[in-house]
Amino acid sequence: MNVEQARFNMIEQQIRPWDVLDTSVLALLSVVRRENFVPAAHRSLAFMDIEIPLPGGQNMLAPRVEARMVQDLNLSKRDRVLLIGAGSGYMAALIAHKAQRVIAMENRPELVEFARTNLRNNQVHNAEVALGEGSEGLPAQGPFDAIVLTGSVTAVPQTLFDQVKAGGRLLAIVGREPVMQATLFTKAADGSLTSRRLFDTVATPLDRMAAEAGFTF
Repeated sequence: MNVEQARFNMIEQQIRPWDVLDTSVLALLSVVRRENFVPAAHRSLAFMDIEIPLPGGQNMLAPRVEARMVQDLNLSKRDRVLLIGAGSGYMAALIAHKAQRVIAMENRPELVEFARTNLRNNQVHNAEVALGEGSEGLPAQGPFDAIVLTGSVTAVPQTLFDQVKAGGRLLAIVGREPVMQATLFTKAADGSLTSRRLFDTVATPLDRMAAEAGFTF
């Protein structure tokens, strides 16, 4: 496989047509080498428009979904970000290049080690991986400028909304198959929430997320 040609095709044929037009995000996809974060057995799938299996029954999001989420977060180098679902560490690596600091939470020890190893091997120094339940977040280290959920939920737990700064945002894929929407929630200065549906997609559910809504449409 010609890796660079496959990467170019992924960007130009999958990602750019999905309204990912931010040049800094498109350039980032060439800097953070996705194939380095894919399990060795599935490395040939690194640039395909599919979810890639990870240890513990989890999956990497499709490349176009990852890129679109990073773009729609509109991150700055001042932002502290909490990532729910570390996966392979790839989303944490992308976000780390756009933000000041990223903490990725993962409740599966085998994925914690996998993500930590990938981030270390790819010299991503402003991202860390914490073992814990994503539904609880990390209140002792919050509030955060942005919180991102890398899998789907039927509803976002209120505990996570509570850890978003005033003026901050939370991005989650909300719904049940076959209808899910990537949704951007923004917290106002008074603590109220507004939401904007960004795009339709389907993603693997996150483990043990509460079904009770912290926000309803």
